[in-house]
Parts: sequence; C-alpha cells; structure tokens
Amino acid sequence: MTNPQQTPPTEPTAADSAAEDAVRRSVEAGMPSTIADLGTLVRIPSVSWAAFDQANVAASAAAVAAHLEATGVFDSVTVKQAPIGDTGELGQPAVLATRKAKNGRPTVLLYAHHDVQPEGDEADWETPPFEPTVRGDRLYGRGAADDKAGVMVHVASVRALVDALGTDFDLGLAVFIEGEEEFGSRSFASFLEQNKDALEADAIIVADSDNVDIDTPALTVSLRGNVTFRLTVSTLAHASHSGMFGGAVPDAMLALVKLLATLHDENGSVAVEGLTSLADAPEPPAFSESELRADAALLDGVSPIGTGPILSRMWFQPTITITGIDAPSVANASNTLLPSVAVRISARVAPGQAATDAYAALERHLTANAPFGAHIQIDDVDTGDPFLVDTSGWAATEAKRAMTDAWGKSAVETGVGGSIPFIADLVREFPDAQILVTGVEDPNTRAHSPNESLHLGVFKRAILSEALLLARLNRRSE
Repeated sequence: MTNPQQTPPTEPTAADSAAEDAVRRSVEAGMPSTIADLGTLVRIPSVSWAAFDQANVAASAAAVAAHLEATGVFDSVTVKQAPIGDTGELGQPAVLATRKAKNGRPTVLLYAHHDVQPEGDEADWETPPFEPTVRGDRLYGRGAADDKAGVMVHVASVRALVDALGTDFDLGLAVFIEGEEEFGSRSFASFLEQNKDALEADAIIVADSDNVDIDTPALTVSLRGNVTFRLTVSTLAHASHSGMFGGAVPDAMLALVKLLATLHDENGSVAVEGLTSLADAPEPPAFSESELRADAALLDGVSPIGTGPILSRMWFQPTITITGIDAPSVANASNTLLPSVAVRISARVAPGQAATDAYAALERHLTANAPFGAHIQIDDVDTGDPFLVDTSGWAATEAKRAMTDAWGKSAVETGVGGSIPFIADLVREFPDAQILVTGVEDPNTRAHSPNESLHLGVFKRAILSEALLLARLNRRSE
C-alpha cells in the first residue's frame, strides 16, 4: 500500500504521451467487441432476487470471470460466495481478480455488479428486456446500463491498458464484481471481511452512478442513506360493519392516513424532528423547475415540493416516501372498518446523519403521533448510511482530470439523491482508501424501469476516462 498523500506525478514524458495515445486508439478500436461483449452479458437474466433462477447469476459471474481472465494481467481470478451474516446461507456469486502492485505504485480496486433488476411486465418494453437492441445511439436491455456497462467499463479499460503498456505494468489492480447489489448486498460485509487483504487498495472506483447528461461527466461526491421498514397500524381486533360502527370507531385506514400526514408539512418538506439536512451544504448547480418537470415526468399542474434549491432538496435533505400499501384493493373493497393496514416507508437520509439515528427519529415520531391510541408495529427494518466524499485527495483530482480529457468537457462534482449503502461498508473496512463514484448512466437511462438503456457515446467516454486514469496512476510513485 502506498501513502494516500503521494507527491504529484512528474510531467508526462514523450513515452507517457505515446502510451496515452495508444490507450485512446485501443478504446476506439475495441468498441465493437466491447459492445458485443456487453450484449452477451445482457442476454443472461442474472436477477439475484430469491424468486428467480439463481443459475443465471452463476452463469453471469462465470462470464465476467472469463473476460477478466482473458486480459492476462491478473495473478488470480476466482468466483466466490460469502455468508449472509449468521444465517448459514451463502450470498450470490461474486468475481474477485487481483494483481499486486510493483515498484511503489498504488493499487486500485474496481467495483461493479453483474446482477440486475427483474424485467417487470415485458409488455412495457419496446424490445425484449434480455435481448440487447441498438436503436439510434442507445443500447436497450435490462442491465445494459445498471450495471453490466459498469462491469465492461472495467474490463475494457484494463484491455486498453494492456494494449498500451503490455502485461508487465506496475499498477496494482483488484476487481470486485458483486452478484447481489440489486438484492440488498446481503453478503457484502462478509465478503469484505473474508477478502480484506485481496481487496485493500489506495483508491476504489465504484462504477454505479450517473452523469449530468450525455455530454457532461460527473464524479458523484454525495449519496443519501436510506431507512426502510414496514409500518402496521391497528385499531380493531377484527373487521366491523362500517354502517353500524362508522362514526364512533376509528378504522385502521383513518388512523394510518392521519399518521402519515404528520410526516410532511404544507410544502411537502419532511416534518420529523431529528431528521436533519446536510449542515453547511454547498450551493448546488442551477437546476430549473422545467428541467425537473422533464426529468421526473411531473404532470401538468402538479407543483414540486420542498423548499430551497431543487438539487439541494434531492441531494442534501431527507425525504420520506410511501412505496407500498397492504390493504384491500378497490375491486375487493367491502363496507367494513379495516382492523389493520400496513405500508412500506422509504426514507432517504441526508449526508452527515447516521441511518440508525434517522430510524430512531422516525420511530419516535410515529409512536408519538399515532392518532386515537392506534397500535403501531414497525418491522422488516433496513438501513444504509449516506456518503460524502473528501475531494481533496489525489485520486479525485486525477479522476476529474481524466474525465475532462476523455469527454472534452470539465467534470462536475454532483450529489445523488439515491443510496448505495454498501459504500459505508467500504469506508469502514478501508478507511484510508479514496473512493471515487463514477458511472455510465444519464438522465434518460431509466435504470430499474422498462426500456432501460445505455448511451453508447457515454459508454465510450466512460471507458476512456478510466483507462486514462489507470495509465496515469501506473506512473504515480510515492
């Protein structure tokens, strides 16, 4: 391991410049085969959720391992599984490849995941979800962007490095391609613990985020955390006739609606004491209401919620969303007072607050505000901490420089309203590593949704950014 506060690299020599030119040529020439290899991965329906065929996840892991093995630069390439806590179960297959650094060079850990979301209703897709299809400048298919493109960014950047430098370069590499990110990364912490020595690195590149647009690269510097749980509200021991007892007896739906209404103020901002925004948050880039309406598909006449700059609301403030409800459907509704109703609550936690503290605040609020003495129960709790990058280190500086050179436009530091909870595990296990969150997505990617797609120009520039970064780190010494 090298010192994270290494001295800046010397000015590139003619040989260094020639090597970077070779990297550029390799990325360009390799794009047809890189896209074809991505298509092969997309054809494998590697949904990691328990209800799906897990043989597909194993096949996907094997295919990724084969690509890494074929580069010829790794000392070891293996497919591994780690336990899920103390349940006795094993997590999904992950790929681990390692190569030791030489001559004082840094080690870089490359992370992505090869599992994907379920396709949902295939009728909502314009083309089959697991048949990669190019239309215009986009490749469509489940996982085409999230995150098999991230996998292929790592593979293709290593290929370009080999083309430019040969296999005997000095940079240390570790590659961790997870197999269950879309299913909660249940064995992630165990995998890190079991393979800590192999994964230890000076810089970690997490290729699972997005860019400002198809022309502007982004380095994600903040992510919100998350708290999710099931809330059950009960008022009766059994259902009762709404005509006979309505007006005197509170049903569970009434109590639930009143309780949920206390979570937000009249502007739609979170109104839970103890849920905090990021202190001293930086001024976010300008983002207009018209841009918000277009990106979020906001209906005409529906107003945005919250206060403050729009991006600050999405990056640096907490949110609470009701993402599901267990209650009789409209078709099955009867004239009864419901005894119990359950909802799924998903809260996003602003950077700077621990997810456990946010959960405690939510629990206190719900307990204190239950109307009519309604009984509440909270279970199935899941938490993930937020993330805030220190961009003063050499890794972020070099990453932004590589992005700017590859895209022809200055890289932008952005926040993301979503969550990548496993990054907190990386921070805990590797506190001295500099973490870079990059990605291949853009506002039109529709990750997790029908018609997910990858912009092929963004894909090429993402590969070139990482390949240039690796080539430059290969000449970085203490």
